Amino acid sequence: MNNSDYITIAALNQYSYCPHRCWRMFCAGEFRDNHYTLEGTDLHERVHTLGDENREEVWQVRAIWLKSERYKLIGKADLIESVEGEIYPIEYKRGKKGEWDNDELQVCAQALCLEEMMGKAIPRGYVYYAQTRRRQEVEITEGLRQEAIATIEAISTLLQTGTMPPAIYSKRCRGCSLFRQCLPQATDKIKRYQEAS
Repeated sequence: MNNSDYITIAALNQYSYCPHRCWRMFCAGEFRDNHYTLEGTDLHERVHTLGDENREEVWQVRAIWLKSERYKLIGKADLIESVEGEIYPIEYKRGKKGEWDNDELQVCAQALCLEEMMGKAIPRGYVYYAQTRRRQEVEITEGLRQEAIATIEAISTLLQTGTMPPAIYSKRCRGCSLFRQCLPQATDKIKRYQEAS
């Protein structure tokens, strides 16, 4: 098995946000930048300066690769911290805390990898939102773990079958960089037109 057989940790975020977007990115190989994605890329370029350091009692390592054989996950963590023996992942996001749990799923996937790599439980992680300059704690509950595992299974099926999920318009679509490729409103209009015929 090589790394192409693994699901990227970021795919959990994309799938949870929109299965159709995930299909476009990871099956069709489509991606377009918009101002949101460019801001996110800039933030991650600053964060992903490889290295480790100690800040008082906090040990930090940046841009470290994580992998899970059990869940077939692979990806790069923005930041891993260790304080008094507790290790936790920190994911950086450009905006502020949204209404959806896609960022939390990404942190949970990182925790699943860390648990396997370190051989110890990871009870929490964080999402750092650059717009508010605050960390949001993510408790790695059993419910979140099960949701992450179900999402991994759904993505695995998506990648194996290549079946395109339907494009469903919602307010999430407004900031999506693939909106013009997807045209979810047009799909809905065509469906209504066909039903009226």
